Amino acid sequence: MVANRAASQVRARLTTKPIDLDTAAVDHAIRLVRQVCCFAGSFDLVEDFRDQDLSAAVERHDSATLFDRLIFDFSFQGISDEIAANYMRRHGQATWASVRKNLASRPSCPKLKTYWTFHACRYEKTSRTCAEPDHIATCPLPTHRLRNGHLNQIAYSLYLFIRDVADGDLVGWIDDRLEQAYDQAAPDPLAQVRNALIEPLRNVYGISDKVLAMALSGILIGAADVRPKWLEVGVQLIAVDTLVHNFLHRTGILARLKAAHPYGLGCYQPGGCADIVRLVASKIDARQFNRSFPQVFPRFVQLAIWRYRSQQGLDICNGNQVDDRQRCQNRHCRLYRICDRILLK
Repeated sequence: MVANRAASQVRARLTTKPIDLDTAAVDHAIRLVRQVCCFAGSFDLVEDFRDQDLSAAVERHDSATLFDRLIFDFSFQGISDEIAANYMRRHGQATWASVRKNLASRPSCPKLKTYWTFHACRYEKTSRTCAEPDHIATCPLPTHRLRNGHLNQIAYSLYLFIRDVADGDLVGWIDDRLEQAYDQAAPDPLAQVRNALIEPLRNVYGISDKVLAMALSGILIGAADVRPKWLEVGVQLIAVDTLVHNFLHRTGILARLKAAHPYGLGCYQPGGCADIVRLVASKIDARQFNRSFPQVFPRFVQLAIWRYRSQQGLDICNGNQVDDRQRCQNRHCRLYRICDRILLK
């Protein structure tokens, strides 16, 4: 009872209010973000995502290829891309073939019987401990030389999800989820479809909303040649990291929309950063940047914000350029005159 009450209190603190649709506040957000799209937008984004090998894998319902791609994307959580990529170059990653082979030997650990029993495995690489210490000597998880034990758990949790929940066919599962959830009479049909896809996968061990959205977006857009309906959902999936959240904070967008919240789970709560990016994207016709784009393209808008701030992009409006303890003084920033320049700390 105490644990349940504590969890409810945490959820209450994280839940934000619906967006205040004050016209002036929304106009302010649109004006800022439209300029960011002009300066930092990836105008060939759909083409960049297009992947013939991925499309071929989707066409033949190749769960192994999709698993390997997802595990690669999930490996970039919690560390710089360069470090994660270098580690995988040296040590490889867990693959569908290797996990399937390991499970075919029927390891004794009861956690590895099904997707549902794998809950709370708690494998830890450094201490070589887990929730079933009597079985760890024959456990297959440590055979993968991954960066940390969390990644080993992600690999087996995802494999078991595809095997047991998706009946071994991830492509078919995605198709079914999208088809069953779509209701044209719903207030927001795409939100309903998006949630139908994301919600079950949130229960796969250790995958954040941010990384899940990025990975699925790449697959859904990348395979649009053979699954046109996937594109409609893929362009809706956005990833809110600190760069995106802090942009919405610094510019005054969060404050004006009465949606201020700390970075984290609140970004994906109703009225949080993700909802705000989608709201603004719905007011910006992406076809002005590329005629082949869908009219509403939240992933394009989110990525433009990220590119505007990121070191790998324009390297503007981030901790390298702005002292977090002071209001921004970068008068060369093209947003300076319309930005509220709110302190980050």
